[in-house]
Amino acid sequence: MDWASIFIHDTTWTLAAEIVVRVVVMFSMIILFLRFTGKRGVRQLSIFELTIILSLGSIAGDPMFTEDLPLIQALLVMALVISLYQLCTWLTVKYQPFEDLIEGKPIYIVEGGLLVLEKIEKGEMSHDEFFAEMRQQGIEHLGQVRVGLLETDGEFSILLFPHDEIRYGLPLFPHQYQAVKQIDSGTCYACMHCGYVDYIPNPNQHCVRCECKDWAKAMNNEVIE
Repeated sequence: MDWASIFIHDTTWTLAAEIVVRVVVMFSMIILFLRFTGKRGVRQLSIFELTIILSLGSIAGDPMFTEDLPLIQALLVMALVISLYQLCTWLTVKYQPFEDLIEGKPIYIVEGGLLVLEKIEKGEMSHDEFFAEMRQQGIEHLGQVRVGLLETDGEFSILLFPHDEIRYGLPLFPHQYQAVKQIDSGTCYACMHCGYVDYIPNPNQHCVRCECKDWAKAMNNEVIE
């Protein structure tokens, strides 16, 4: 095996120096672009901003080491991307429909301690994703949650019920989120698909809200702060 061919091949000192210049120029342009987009651009990225960043990486990557690709072409493309970014940013500020198209809208995942069925069935957010988000914010069951909102940047916003309004709800931790085999009289149970709470006569009872037949023992603990 020719190790020199693998690692060096036809690289010359002149080509190495050219690559250094190319990398410094394109790296500097990326820094300037991110600085231009503001600090929000490097914290929580929207779909639009992520598209810009991915485009930026593609634009900057090839000219760093492709010998027959002049930097002026890459800089021209980058200038066009920056112009498109400015135009789209201006349009999102001026026109709400355009902002909704580019950024999307917040999605209600929980309302009144129940999962929003349309969003769950559309696959907007899986049970596992939702439960993980809730657990990370110290939520033990759905009866503690008045509103759960998936923001356009992927963050999850929660409004809790006051302590005196907490109700029975679907447990979110794995040990409690288990389908029951038998029913205890006078005990609340929660549908494991939609969170609907009811007193049921048997463990195979259909949920009146979603027709699911899996039930977990409901909880009504207060939020521990």
